[in-house]
Amino acid sequence: MARREARPLDEHYGDLVCTALMEARPAGLHTVQLVAATRLKKSQVQRGIRHLRDVVAAEHLTPITWRRKDGYMFSDDPVDWIDYEKRQLAQLLGRLTRMITGTLDPHLARCPDDEWAQLVDAQLTGVRATLAQLAK
Repeated sequence: MARREARPLDEHYGDLVCTALMEARPAGLHTVQLVAATRLKKSQVQRGIRHLRDVVAAEHLTPITWRRKDGYMFSDDPVDWIDYEKRQLAQLLGRLTRMITGTLDPHLARCPDDEWAQLVDAQLTGVRATLAQLAK
């Protein structure tokens, strides 16, 4: 999977966020706490988190997760990783389902012979089933 090209500021913000999260381990930090710990703006913390997810976590094999109770955290527990992954997949499933029911289904109802809509429907049916299974 291709990784996003790192931009210098994103890398800097990511380093600051990473340091704050490492110092807080095993606890996590919410965005507000990361803002205070890093002295960055909220948008800069968010850019740093994106950089961590895009580059640092994969390079160092350290998954970054988020929980409402704990905030962002580096966890060594595979149970945390799986829980986070399942929540992310459930969120994707919800977005995909809304796209299908709100856009694709009406498209197919109005233009049942549209090749594009038929192709998308056929492909997304499999994706939807897979996401539903993985999100369990």
